[in-house]
Amino acid sequence: MKQQGLVMVFALLVLMSITILGVASVSSGLMQNKMAVSMEKRSLAFDAAEAAIGGVVFESESETLLSNPAILDPLSEARQLPAIDLAAQNLNCLDNVNWTNRTVTTAGLDDLNQNTAAGNYDDNPAMTSWSRTAFVRERACLGSSNVIGGSNISCHVFMVKGCGQLAGSGYIVANTLNASVFAPAGQQ
Repeated sequence: MKQQGLVMVFALLVLMSITILGVASVSSGLMQNKMAVSMEKRSLAFDAAEAAIGGVVFESESETLLSNPAILDPLSEARQLPAIDLAAQNLNCLDNVNWTNRTVTTAGLDDLNQNTAAGNYDDNPAMTSWSRTAFVRERACLGSSNVIGGSNISCHVFMVKGCGQLAGSGYIVANTLNASVFAPAGQQ
């Protein structure tokens, strides 16, 4: 009789161990799934942020847009605003007032207009893509002083922040590009 009781206790211990291992495996699987979904969302939002930076480059190089005096590209528009003070300010994805703002939507980039229309970058899943552009400073062009030394040309330095966010997401993914453009010195 004592052996039957011992076998039953041993069987219950084995069953409890298997149950604990099963619960731990399910819990680990759920956590890994949440991490994979989060990484996918961040990757999609990063792609939207990169598209926003690409949109600024597209507008700044568009011959159609640049030949229209009634429309400013993002860099020219940012150059007309006060320079950003990097010690006191930051180029924030949520600041709609102080910077030159552009969006990229499912309609794509329009070569005839400033890309400021509201809309989603993608609808499946719903995602937004926008940029902020600020003029940083004017300085002597580095590495090119032999070519343009003594001329009236300087480098105008800009900061472009691309931002992307999935609908319902609590975070925004951003990336920053610094760009230098040759321009006449002191041009406003």
